[in-house]
Amino acid sequence: MTNTTGKIFSITSFGSSHGKAIGAVIDGCPANLELSEKNIQKELDRRRPGTSSITSPRKEKDKIQILSGIFEGKTDGTPITGVVFNEDKRSKDYSYLKNTPRPGHGDYTWIEKYGNYDYNGGGRGSGRVTIGHVIGGAIAKKLLEQFGIKVISHVVQVGDIKAKTVNMNLIEEKASENPVHCADPNAAKEMEELILEYKNKGDSIGGIVETIAINVPAGLGEPIFGKLDGELAKALMEIGSVKGVEIGFGFDVANSTASQINDEYYIKDNNSDNNINNINIGTTTNTSGGILGGISNGMPIVTRIAVKPTPSISMLQNTIDLKNCEETKIEIKGRHDPCICPRVTVVSESAVAIVLADQMIRSGFINPSNLSQNID
Repeated sequence: MTNTTGKIFSITSFGSSHGKAIGAVIDGCPANLELSEKNIQKELDRRRPGTSSITSPRKEKDKIQILSGIFEGKTDGTPITGVVFNEDKRSKDYSYLKNTPRPGHGDYTWIEKYGNYDYNGGGRGSGRVTIGHVIGGAIAKKLLEQFGIKVISHVVQVGDIKAKTVNMNLIEEKASENPVHCADPNAAKEMEELILEYKNKGDSIGGIVETIAINVPAGLGEPIFGKLDGELAKALMEIGSVKGVEIGFGFDVANSTASQINDEYYIKDNNSDNNINNINIGTTTNTSGGILGGISNGMPIVTRIAVKPTPSISMLQNTIDLKNCEETKIEIKGRHDPCICPRVTVVSESAVAIVLADQMIRSGFINPSNLSQNID
């Protein structure tokens, strides 16, 4: 089973939904990055369940403990281990699932591949394991911040309701007033009402989450294999329940012409005497989503993910009794999100940040050993 992502800046995730703990080991983070448990806790609180009427009622503090990699308030270049202990486990809620795979989940495929499957809360396949993503992402974002790079996500669609405007302050400063994490206040209210409507029916609804990375320098990624958009797509598709990824215009390029979507260049400023290395170049549009030829071009990197409805619903569904080899019906119990999108925003940010941090080191923008050599 592959549990590690990244080549230099790497994240190894561990733990399961109803196990003793969940966490991550982050390797390859340069020394001398100021880092505390508070930096990581802030991100974990954004994905924590039980924070509103549209999230799972499971009550977890998700309190982070850093076990290694920090000395006198700074990273020391050794592996950083962060762990969160599970507290509100109700494994008895899942005993009936031992031989009846849930529709829409990975139960059956995991049983077929591994044979020994922890069915409690989805085990290792649960969305709860994204705690590891967020621990790694919090450190990646802290590293990127040193170079002016910021990554932020918001919900742009739930069901057939789409955001029409973007007010990022609504996400960053008023999160408690906007549990959907949508940057359009009017659409956010409609989305919340729609999610609650499906929750009351015992059903769930999907949506789209957009992630934007700003101030990313030109030059990250490779032109053939290891394209930056390919690396991002892979990281985003590896988030549970993500079934589609778009970069920039995405699938809309299929019904566009080149004259409509080609990003034309212009000189933002010229601080040199015709030296190309000192000219700040931009594009008048950004349909490419900040990536051309597999390499970042200095414009904001824009990705969107299609998130499927939470497969755990209380409606009666058809399945198979694997022990008795017969068809049967199942009604999912337990505590689940009626829409995953609001809590996926921080996970999407984390996935993008991890890729960018790794790429910044691999491309020579960040010293792999000692961060202070860059800062000085």
